[in-house]
Amino acid sequence: MALFEERQVRRLFHNDEWWFVLVDIVSALTDSANPSDYLKKLRRRDSSLADAFAGGGQFVPPLSLAFKTAGGPQKLQCWNVPGILRLIQSIPSPRAEPFKRWLAKVGHERLQEITDPAMALDRAREGWSKLGRSEKWITQRMTGQETRNKLTDYWSANEVKRGEEFAILTNLIHQEWSGVSVKAHKEFKNLKT
Repeated sequence: MALFEERQVRRLFHNDEWWFVLVDIVSALTDSANPSDYLKKLRRRDSSLADAFAGGGQFVPPLSLAFKTAGGPQKLQCWNVPGILRLIQSIPSPRAEPFKRWLAKVGHERLQEITDPAMALDRAREGWSKLGRSEKWITQRMTGQETRNKLTDYWSANEVKRGEEFAILTNLIHQEWSGVSVKAHKEFKNLKT
């Protein structure tokens, strides 16, 4: 359960990502007495949103996932983060405006990073610094990422396929470094992904 301005938004970690209950999002962002009906009307009004619900473009269609409710287990329609952000764009509500402004800001930053990739590095440094990471940690992290990129570039140049073959090699390197597999290390640290 997550809270948005004191309203509950049910969520579930499914297939290595968070999925949020659609009617809870609509209820949190609107004053609708019937969020299910509001969602149906919204889909009729916005054809591109209806396409997104169908999995059009880059969007995964919403899933029906099981939740415990007062009336017993119930399947509720959920969407992952990209889907929820698309839904928010279609909601004409003052409560949705902060999200829309944030999306515009992030979109603008991403466009800037396309023309000047160094800006992405600066933003990463700034973000880690705000999280309390030391300058030494940030430098080590960036150096480690650069080393990883060189290694995966080398693998790609030698026809190692991304996905399973990269995972096998990564696991071997991790095991040499730590003495345990990536999976065992994740279980020990209780990490989801």
